[in-house]
Amino acid sequence: METLGSNSSCENGSLITLYCSSQQVLCQIVSDFEPDSSNITLSSWQERAKKNYGFFIGVGLAVFSSFLIGSSVILKKKGLIRLVDKGATRAVDGGFGYLKDKMWWAGFLTMALGEAANFGAYIFAPATVVTPLGALSVLISAMLSSYFLGERLNLLGKLGCMISIAGSSVMVIHAPEEEKIKSMNEMASKVKDTGFIVFAVILVVSSLILIFIIAPRYGQKNILIYIIICSVMGAFSVCAVKGMGIAIKGFFQGQPVLRHPLTYCVGLILATSIPIQVNFLNRALDVFNTSLVFPIYYVTFTSMVITASVILFKEWNSMSVVDILGTISGFITIILGVFLLHAFKDLDITWANLPHTHKNPVPPPTPEPTIIKLEDKSVLVDNIELPTPSPEEKPKVFTIHT
Repeated sequence: METLGSNSSCENGSLITLYCSSQQVLCQIVSDFEPDSSNITLSSWQERAKKNYGFFIGVGLAVFSSFLIGSSVILKKKGLIRLVDKGATRAVDGGFGYLKDKMWWAGFLTMALGEAANFGAYIFAPATVVTPLGALSVLISAMLSSYFLGERLNLLGKLGCMISIAGSSVMVIHAPEEEKIKSMNEMASKVKDTGFIVFAVILVVSSLILIFIIAPRYGQKNILIYIIICSVMGAFSVCAVKGMGIAIKGFFQGQPVLRHPLTYCVGLILATSIPIQVNFLNRALDVFNTSLVFPIYYVTFTSMVITASVILFKEWNSMSVVDILGTISGFITIILGVFLLHAFKDLDITWANLPHTHKNPVPPPTPEPTIIKLEDKSVLVDNIELPTPSPEEKPKVFTIHT
């Protein structure tokens, strides 16, 4: 259909000619049209809110999620400690006695709420922003563990906290724009990408080898084995969460998402990956220190998720060189902060015992000289220190007259 206006001002009385195939219609404007604000639907309001404030909503949900997840680790750890005190079978030995502990369930429900908030954050913001903000959960767990688990947070740990927060802020500033995926068909086309298929196959094969071959032998000796399994499963769960978010939005927009097989695939991935994550994270917490498990888990999990996000959603394609370098620098800063937080956690470093804080350092006490009485001839002989003769010197002879 073509439109030809004989009067371009479009005021009352203007004539407009419409062409549709071989038909021609001449229309005249008789009154102005004012849209009724009451016709604004809830969906349009949500779209405008997401367009204008979606990024900030996602960041806020990510921060709230970090607080809940950081707190949940402490609750679950205390539940596992109570389980050991009762003499029940530990989680690392295949026991599931923690399912009867109220403290563990409180931690599990807190983590579930945190993951729900994280789910919403992935809907509103890119994965390369939401995932690095999980560093806040590391800081929260470190601070709470010092109060509830008796783990200390020294000066370097506090410095690591501030460095990690600074790195998270840098990543938010240089965050990439989220690629708009509006249907499950678009999501399916990205899943079929050759690069993502190869990446997914490598992760699946690696997970099977770790779970069935390496973990039973070396899982209780090496902290990385359980954590890598959780991180690999986390990469699948994050991609599935993004896909489920697209399916939910499409469902409320009237799209036939229930007829698309990918909807059920992402649901199956979530139902499989999340229980595996919970199981092996419990094993890691049961064997190793919380202040070591969670930071290492954060770094490996974040690395896996960012890699999967880059390969699947290609969120970095629209970024400038400055933003790419800023994002990488922010992530490295977070890793350094986490390293400071836990690499020197056993050292007693405080502001008071730093060298420059002492104006008048106290000299070390001088050792008291050993007094030998002359009456004790045998002791006198035994305490004579003879220098080692050099090859050029002749041995010296000492004669004691009695």
